[in-house]
Formats: sequence, structure tokens, C-alpha cells
Amino acid sequence: MKMLTVFTPTYNRAYCLSSCYESLVSQTNKEFTWLIIDDGSTDNTKEIVQEWIDEGEIEIRYHWQENQGMHGAHNTAYELIDTELNVCIDSDDSMPSDAVEKITSFWEANRSDEVSGIIGLDANSSGDIIGTKLPEKMKRSTLFDLYNQHGVKGDKKVVYRTELSKRYPYPIFSDERYVGLAYKYFKLDEEFEMLLLNEVLCIVEYLPDGSSMNMLNQYRKNPKGFAFYRKELMKLTFANTSFKFRQAVHYVSSSLLMKNWKFIKETPCKLLTLLAIPLGCILFLFVTTKTKVAR
Repeated sequence: MKMLTVFTPTYNRAYCLSSCYESLVSQTNKEFTWLIIDDGSTDNTKEIVQEWIDEGEIEIRYHWQENQGMHGAHNTAYELIDTELNVCIDSDDSMPSDAVEKITSFWEANRSDEVSGIIGLDANSSGDIIGTKLPEKMKRSTLFDLYNQHGVKGDKKVVYRTELSKRYPYPIFSDERYVGLAYKYFKLDEEFEMLLLNEVLCIVEYLPDGSSMNMLNQYRKNPKGFAFYRKELMKLTFANTSFKFRQAVHYVSSSLLMKNWKFIKETPCKLLTLLAIPLGCILFLFVTTKTKVAR
């Protein structure tokens, strides 16, 4: 059985998906499966993918579902993946030609039940590392500690053990399409560290219609998902008070957006949430001023 599944959630991205495909075809190690989760596309994604399947260059699995948002596509991917490891490569991203080889050889040399997976680097199309590299002398860390204790910045690529990534499925809220993916990552951080691999595993492209480029609108349209995410982050056992207070500010703002007047009763950190109300109200006003009415 192959060791790795590369999975790609996509929604009406037929116009850019070919770059991802071409990068996977060019891999020096083709012992992987490409799982495409089509999250309700209405363009010609299915037809294009079928052409690639017919070419037979790499193993491709295609699954179409009603639109649920990125987190819903991740839920489905984790249900379907049957390899030991998995990594998400977004529809507008690609992989260096040796990325699969680096992942599999590194895991073969360092495989351990004591870790949840591997953290690698993202780079832009010019080859520049996104943010900073990982600490050179560290072999293991949690994702949370990298950002909050070791000064690491910028997006990083995570490769997870599939049996663990099946835990903590993202909730699906009616009429909403967003829950922060880091919810699952931080929950796994409470139990496991990850191996650090200071190699580029993904080339990222931030397109104008991408989720990261439209975060304020996502914030406005998905208050239940954002409130859930902030509540869960307030529960993290390893997070300090400053971190939890920031989450409380966002929780207050999202609660106001969805007109949930019971947010004090429902918060896991009542005192911090009370203290966060003034800043939460300011954030609420900022978001509503800067965004369109949610549809």
C-alpha cells in the first residue's frame, strides 16, 4: 500500500487546478494517491479530472459532494483516506518535484507513534520561504509552540498520520461554510508533538478568490463557525492567558454577529470573556463596517 495521500479540496477551481496536477505528475516518487474532494463545483472540474484519470500518469481518486466549505471537504477527505500519511495541497498550490520523496523518506527514517506527523515549509513561486524557517536545532515541536513560543511565522505545511487526523471532525453549521482548520491541529497538539522538516513541501499561490484573501467576509458570513473555533481555542490546556483573551475578544464579536445573547453562559472562560466585551464590541463594529451583509 502507498504511504501518502495528497488531498485537494476544490470548488469551481477548474481554471487553476492544472498547476497542482502538473506538479504531482512531475514527482520523483509517484508512490502516492491524489484525492480530489470536489465541494460542489458547477464548472467543468469533473470533466478535467476525468481526462487526467484517463491519462493514467498518477493514481487519482475523485469525490463530489454538496458544498460544505473547506472544513467539510477536509472531513470527507479524512473519512476516505486509507494511507498512513496525508497532506493537503490546495487547488491553487503545487508541490516541488521532490516533495513526496522528501516526505516519505523522512518518515521512513523517523517514523514514531509518539508524533502526529511532520511540519514542513511553504514557499512562494519565486522560491522564497513564507515567513520563517523552523528552528534549526529542534527535532520536534507542536504547531502551537512553534508560533507562540519559538517565533516561527508564516504558513507551514503539515503532514499528518491519518489515524490521528480522523479525530476531531469539524462541525457543520447550517448555512455556514467555514470553521478554522487549526481546531483539529491544536487538539492533536494537546497529545502529540510533530517532527520538523526544514524543506519546502508546498508552493503556495494566494489567489483573489481564495479563503485567506477574503477572511473578513468569511468572518461576517460564518459567525457560528468562528465562535465555535474561538471557544475551542479558549479550552486549550497549554494556552496562556494572553492567547485565551484574544480568542475571547473574537468570540464576543462572533457572538454579537449571530445575535447570541447567551455567550457569557456558553463561554469556557467567563471572566476573560467579560473582560473582552469592550474590545469584542469594537471588533464587531469594525467587521460590520468593513464587510457586506452576509448572504
